[in-house]
Amino acid sequence: MDILVVGGGWFLGKAVVEEALGRGWGVTTFNRGRSGVAFPGVRQVLGDRTSAEDLARLAEQGPWDAVIDTSAAYQPPKVVLAGTRALEDAAARYVYVSTVSVYAGWPEHPLKVGDPLLDGPADADSEYGKNPEGWRGPNLHYGRQKAGGERAVTEAFGAERSWLIRPGVILGPNEYVGRLPWWLRRAGRGGQILAPGSADKGIQPVDVRDVARFAVDLAARPGGGVYNATAPIGRDTMGSFLEACLAVTGDRGVLQWVPDEVLLEQGVRQWTEVPLWRTGKGVWLVDSEPAYAAGFVCRPLEETVRDTWEWLRRGNKPVPHPRAAAIGIDVDRERTILAAAGSIH
Repeated sequence: MDILVVGGGWFLGKAVVEEALGRGWGVTTFNRGRSGVAFPGVRQVLGDRTSAEDLARLAEQGPWDAVIDTSAAYQPPKVVLAGTRALEDAAARYVYVSTVSVYAGWPEHPLKVGDPLLDGPADADSEYGKNPEGWRGPNLHYGRQKAGGERAVTEAFGAERSWLIRPGVILGPNEYVGRLPWWLRRAGRGGQILAPGSADKGIQPVDVRDVARFAVDLAARPGGGVYNATAPIGRDTMGSFLEACLAVTGDRGVLQWVPDEVLLEQGVRQWTEVPLWRTGKGVWLVDSEPAYAAGFVCRPLEETVRDTWEWLRRGNKPVPHPRAAAIGIDVDRERTILAAAGSIH
């Protein structure tokens, strides 16, 4: 197998490259070379996916058995479309890592493959579907852009040569958003820890290495299809997740559970200020059974927590990213909310 990884320098792209190299595959990466790492034995093509000239030069480096696109998270659909059109004759199939945010029903309703998607044309620009000023709901702009990206892939390669993977929250070593690292550092500081909602609230984060392995598996398969990629419904809870964070960091903290309504009254930003906390009924009810039947394996969440802590302890740092600035709650604000909940007397 010989594959092209669009991205390939950090987090998911890095994990994809490592997985493919471990199988003895030939790997070409296409990125700007401004962040992440370069791998020995990997052919690196430097360029910008927004440049028609760079895309044409990239296509000349083929052919490949498959493209795995890990870097389209914040690219408008028209950029994805230009890239897929440039590569449609240079690769047998295209694996596109999307998101569950493409579903019209996320985060309020349980989801399965085949449910309605948000609007988002394949040729949309970055302005399409922007959230109104002061919008407090789910990031529909992001979902619409990614839905348009999916349509761009299938428009160029056809459904019969396109694999679409829709993860929820991806955690693990090298995470650049900082959700799990923030919780680990907070657990390590000890004291009274604001635990959001209820301990038995189900969650479905997935390990970056498992998503990478599944993407590489699909790259080797002729055909196409769509899969959600989350942990099994009901396997993990917010309580078990936070207990795992405490365990690996030395059990120096005490979880103080604060009900959803108190957090909402205090204006806590869902998803970011207290990472992984969200009140929508369907946030963690994403059906990924078809992916399991197709070979997707989701390791225990405790393993992801442990390995990420070890990665942090070795002094590793993620690639800087602006999204990380929004993650986590201020110490004084945490105390104020705990007091409001009656946890501090």
